[in-house]
Amino acid sequence: MKRHINIPIFIPHLGCPNSCVFCNQRSISGHGDFDIGSVRGELERAVSTLDSDADVEIAFFGGSFTGIDRGEMIYLLSLAKEYIDSGAARSVRISTRPDYIDGEILDILEKYRVTDIELGLQSMDDRVLALSKRGHTSETARKACRMINERGFGLVGQMMIGLPGSDIASEVATAEEIASLCGGARIYPTVVFDGTELCDMTSSGEYQPLTLDDAVIRSEAALNVFIRAGIPVLRLGLCASDNLSDPEKAVAGANHSAIGELVYGEHYMRVLREYIAENRLSLEGKRVTVCAPVGEVSKVSGQKRKNKLRLTGEYGALDVKVIEDPALGKYGVRIETD
Repeated sequence: MKRHINIPIFIPHLGCPNSCVFCNQRSISGHGDFDIGSVRGELERAVSTLDSDADVEIAFFGGSFTGIDRGEMIYLLSLAKEYIDSGAARSVRISTRPDYIDGEILDILEKYRVTDIELGLQSMDDRVLALSKRGHTSETARKACRMINERGFGLVGQMMIGLPGSDIASEVATAEEIASLCGGARIYPTVVFDGTELCDMTSSGEYQPLTLDDAVIRSEAALNVFIRAGIPVLRLGLCASDNLSDPEKAVAGANHSAIGELVYGEHYMRVLREYIAENRLSLEGKRVTVCAPVGEVSKVSGQKRKNKLRLTGEYGALDVKVIEDPALGKYGVRIETD
């Protein structure tokens, strides 16, 4: 199988006149200014380091790609298309806002061989969208998703956890709607960045940032929707390379380098509880062996053995060990007792 390689080109905050309360794209991407003339060099350097048989995707991320200056957008797309035509890359992915999708834009994307579109949906709750100053409604998002699907593009929906006015119920509802409209998803717990309106709202007490525990529980609830629907989650949490360790930039919220691992561990605890209930197991005073899918032992165990400790604390297990079982598929478990 060919190794998939993503070449990200960040377009920080270009093309977006909106000022969402959570957004400080310059801090998030680490790019203060965008030099369009440097993109060819970035692509050349990236491609020169790759194996010839790699599955290469060029991805324009970071801003609202379809909202930038039309000439600049076409230049970047034509540049990417050169690599597609030469065989150096296979596909092009862009990210944008749902209110920057229409028939003309999709015609251009199709012409330049874009294969996948990621939409920053964030929430499908109109109250949350308004409080976050997104500048569009949930119906705008539904319409954009339908248009993209009708044209045959791959579609990924990005959602956020912990936005102003949101709760676990609205986030689960958002995940359910994204699962019905999109072929993939990304989940981003809200991080409060310096220089944003959300930072001011936090300082004034108007907004309460997520604790890490809340972020894990609420993100897992959304993740569970996607897993049950068979929708792949491409990423959970902001990228570790996004300069998030600088306290002057990320000042509050669930800014944890391993939040994805924590959330997947929480999901496996859900799976374990369901298995125990469905099989009417008693673990009280017993030695327990949990069988996990290959490569999933750490997630099933939980970070710092959290799930093991839950099985002893909540269910009275005497001892818990987790082993791999190649017969189990992803998110499958089996519990054996002595």
